[in-house]
Amino acid sequence: MDEGAVRDVGRLLAYEEIRQLAARYALAVDSRDLDALCALFVDDVRVTRDASGREALRASFADQLRPLGVTILNVGTHVIDLLDEDHATGHVYCKGEIQEGPRWIHQAILYRDVYERRGGRWYFVRRRHDLWYGANVGANPAGLPPANWPERSYGSGTVPSLWKTWQDFTTPEGAKPSENGEMP
Repeated sequence: MDEGAVRDVGRLLAYEEIRQLAARYALAVDSRDLDALCALFVDDVRVTRDASGREALRASFADQLRPLGVTILNVGTHVIDLLDEDHATGHVYCKGEIQEGPRWIHQAILYRDVYERRGGRWYFVRRRHDLWYGANVGANPAGLPPANWPERSYGSGTVPSLWKTWQDFTTPEGAKPSENGEMP
């Protein structure tokens, strides 16, 4: 294979690996797999002005997700700009369904991302979450009776409670202390 073809294959591989970051982010959030979620970010990720690293990120995600019920993040358009072999930026469109207490909310989200390849693997350096809108939905589907698929195609299903990470996150004994020993 000539040098140009090798470079083109490398670029295609970079695009796909970066797209997988966005998809894996959505799955990790929805399943409340905070370990998998934080592993998508560089190990020295800046969380706040005074906090950095994956442990601080884990505590931040736990604080953000703890008040929410079910989340369903559906990744759509993903534009990636490769800056060089190890750096890229991206814009990701996402439609979210979020249970917030008794409310069910639809959101149109834009993520503005910075990516970096370290040790041959792509990571998020920064992920900024911006909204086009968030709107209440008339009925909260989390309160529906069980669907019992395939008997009925409507009602509440088995996701997310089938995920062990969800079960661990939503039970008090599954909560992990933050770096300073406090429970999220």
